[in-house]
Amino acid sequence: MTTLWIFIALFVIVSLALIWVPHLRQKHMLKAEEAGVRKQTNLELFETRLAVLEKELADELLDQAEFDALKKELEISLLQDMKQGSEDESLSTEGKPKSIVWPSIMSVVVIALSAYFYSTLGAYADLDKAVPDNPHAGMDANQIMDQRIQMMEAQAKSEPENSQLQFSLGHAYISASRYPEAVKAFDRAMALVGTHAELLGPKATALYYQANQQMTPQVQSLVEQALELDPQDPSTLLLVGMDAFFTADYEKAIGAWQTILDSDRNDVDRSAIMNAIESAKMRLQGGMGEMPNDANHQQVKGTAKTVTVEVSLSDELKDKVSGTDILFIFARNTEGPKVPLAATKIAATALPTAVTLDDTTNMGGNVKLSDAKSVEIIAVLSKHGSVKPQSGDIQGKVDMVEVGGTTQLVLDTQVQ
Repeated sequence: MTTLWIFIALFVIVSLALIWVPHLRQKHMLKAEEAGVRKQTNLELFETRLAVLEKELADELLDQAEFDALKKELEISLLQDMKQGSEDESLSTEGKPKSIVWPSIMSVVVIALSAYFYSTLGAYADLDKAVPDNPHAGMDANQIMDQRIQMMEAQAKSEPENSQLQFSLGHAYISASRYPEAVKAFDRAMALVGTHAELLGPKATALYYQANQQMTPQVQSLVEQALELDPQDPSTLLLVGMDAFFTADYEKAIGAWQTILDSDRNDVDRSAIMNAIESAKMRLQGGMGEMPNDANHQQVKGTAKTVTVEVSLSDELKDKVSGTDILFIFARNTEGPKVPLAATKIAATALPTAVTLDDTTNMGGNVKLSDAKSVEIIAVLSKHGSVKPQSGDIQGKVDMVEVGGTTQLVLDTQVQ
């Protein structure tokens, strides 16, 4: 649209200049030329007559007194002619002005053509339209999150003493998997308001994910410190329950999550926690850690939204795999608690392979894969039979894939 405006403006300016500049210049030149010719003619006549008088004086046809009188009369006549010429020029200019009809008509035509071009090629009809209702139209979840974080970072620079903003920014960093930055944000918040369980819990969670979901001594220390300050802190208990769930300690997971529900806190997603407890109970009743097998979903494949994962092993780690290794694959919602929505396991000997996750491979409860818009996919090639990565295991991850889509996952990282 800007380019069109520039083109139309240049077209109008150049066209009007071509029309009016020659017209005005010609009018001025004609007036000057006419005045110059008139003056030159009068001067030439004066000089001719004066030459005749001087010759007659030299031939003694006139005496000096007659010569002086005639010369004076001639000079007076010249002055009168000059004055008369100026008056005639003024009368001629006023009585017969140069016509501006054609330049005016051409100017109107140029402006009309410009208006036609804009009405045909422009979008003037859209000028009064409101800004689109969805400012994130055309953006995926990662782009929306990045935009949100950039806005929060800009606000944090202008409000360095805003502890609540640092707290929110830390959680946003966790959602974007930017764990070191999340830790710094929670540290800045604690520097402003002091050490509180509601800040220690999220910091421990960020460090937990940064350590590839390992309960390191640093994470455990933060968990203990947070629970000492507030035994019912939801962020800390969510982390405790999640780690227990992944290590198949379902009783501990249920206990941690139930404590959150019993606290009557209003700032938690109670429905999600209840579903997580239900999932843990089903795993506990199903035999301590049994996960749905990939073959279980074949009877109803295609009846619900699915995510197909093409799993392969990096060339550098192929010699690290044995025939007894088990591959665990699970999907987690990119929003809300990081509880698996669907999971399956296959033998490592099947690699490379394509695995389909759907509602028949869910982890129990009311939360289903088909209810999510997008998920992250995590795969662990375990040598110990546990879904939680341990030393020597090989893992891979896809940060986001839309439910209903297909993605490729490469097992390329060996846990140290």
